[in-house]
Amino acid sequence: MPTDEQLLLLDLWVSPFSTRVKIALAEKGLSYETQEEDVLGGKSDLLLKSNPLYAKVPVLLHNGKPVVESTNIVYYIDETWPSPQLLPACSYGKSRARFWADFIDKKVFDAGSSIWKTKGEELEAAKKEFIDILKKLEGAMGDKDYFGGDNFGFVDVILIGLTTWFYVYEKYGGFKIEKECPKFAAWINRCKKRDSVAKNYVDPERTYEFVGMLRKMHGVE
Repeated sequence: MPTDEQLLLLDLWVSPFSTRVKIALAEKGLSYETQEEDVLGGKSDLLLKSNPLYAKVPVLLHNGKPVVESTNIVYYIDETWPSPQLLPACSYGKSRARFWADFIDKKVFDAGSSIWKTKGEELEAAKKEFIDILKKLEGAMGDKDYFGGDNFGFVDVILIGLTTWFYVYEKYGGFKIEKECPKFAAWINRCKKRDSVAKNYVDPERTYEFVGMLRKMHGVE
């Protein structure tokens, strides 16, 4: 990256959406600074100014210009620094990647959150929905190593960050992804061997402790 370019990521350590941005930045070999936000306490003026509509992390400031929403940020990173390319080169491949990224954004985190926010029958229904979503994603991957085919790509970046919370879902849901969706579990382990993922993967135990605090705040405990 040219020395006159500045990248600042407004971050929250536990955010799986911030994690996906950090993985994308690492895939491109980009250096950047971070500003940790206290989203449960007081959000910084810079965050409120940079993302006035949602006031959420992550926000990537490129030479002071804010880019918001994590999937949009990953698109921006891939277009601005095209090598190595995360999105497929062909139009059909791009459309397929965008479709599955949209599916992931609409389904995975919300379904997982329903597991730790509920009890009883609601919990069982949430767990079933979550596992069904993972099975659909297994089908999308087919017999390839990655969602990008033989190479780690855009959809892999979008999804692998969210898996930093999967230990939480397993603990509160009483299931194992490795047993329910072995192909998906193998994909997670494959991705975690990449430097870009390994260096930015949040400790699952730490995330579990954080969610325990959220459960008390939500009155679930």
